[in-house]
Amino acid sequence: MTSNRQGSALLTVLWLTAALSAIGLAVANNVRGETERAATSVDELKAYFIARGAVERAALRIRWGADFYQRGQPVMELPFPNAQVRVEIIPESSKLSLNTAAPQELLRLLIALGVPEDKALEMSAAIVDWRSPVTPERPSSFDPFYLAQPPSFPARHSSFQESEELLQVKGITPDLYYGTSLDNRRAGLRDCLSPFAGGGYLDINTVRAETMIAIGIAPQDAEAIVKHRAERPILDYKELQEMQQTLGPAGFRLGIGGITMFTLRATAQLKQPDGKLSDMHRTVAALVKFLGGNSEVVRWYDRI
Repeated sequence: MTSNRQGSALLTVLWLTAALSAIGLAVANNVRGETERAATSVDELKAYFIARGAVERAALRIRWGADFYQRGQPVMELPFPNAQVRVEIIPESSKLSLNTAAPQELLRLLIALGVPEDKALEMSAAIVDWRSPVTPERPSSFDPFYLAQPPSFPARHSSFQESEELLQVKGITPDLYYGTSLDNRRAGLRDCLSPFAGGGYLDINTVRAETMIAIGIAPQDAEAIVKHRAERPILDYKELQEMQQTLGPAGFRLGIGGITMFTLRATAQLKQPDGKLSDMHRTVAALVKFLGGNSEVVRWYDRI
């Protein structure tokens, strides 16, 4: 009888020990997971602020002039104590003017972005309609569509103020507008159109291939330019002139550098204790206006 009681007590103790061990293991795993998540959040925050600092440093270098920045230079590599940052310098002049681009250019751009021709025709007409005033003699054929949406809204019928307005235009989807923003493999409308573009020449080092096709450059020539500048930026005006001669009339729409409005897009990659780059990185961007030796951040893009 006594041995049975002792056996039961031992069995109970073993069960309790196993249960406590399981609870302890679960708690340990939970604590470790929370610690790792907290460390990841801290690293992400570090990368974010370093990327913002890199945008501001790049803006200063552009303001300081030739000793720190060569006109048309598409990328800056900026070292930080705890990170390496790549800053892309994208003039708004590398994009078509959202407010003045010809309907034929908009049509060719949409087709180059993969839109079927029949849908591209309607979308290009809708973009032109959005930016054009209406009168009783010239009503809009698209307004009934916008007024029938839940909730309804009126078309602007004046100049685009932000490229994001395109998301309200009939037929424009988020996928078409954004493309693949993070890896840049597929352009979106926001990479090719801007209300801040002057409508003049397009920066040859940052203009997208689809935009070059839109202005009349042959697709094979556009791809050749993209491959060439990936190996070495085109910063010599003599080289630019030689390329213009081979591209025909559309080639003279290409130039070097920008004027006043630039998107500075910084990607910060943290360094590990051994100095190697980690997988943690963060990208931010800012639209910056340069004028009279000064710079002004017009807009931040913290999530791109």
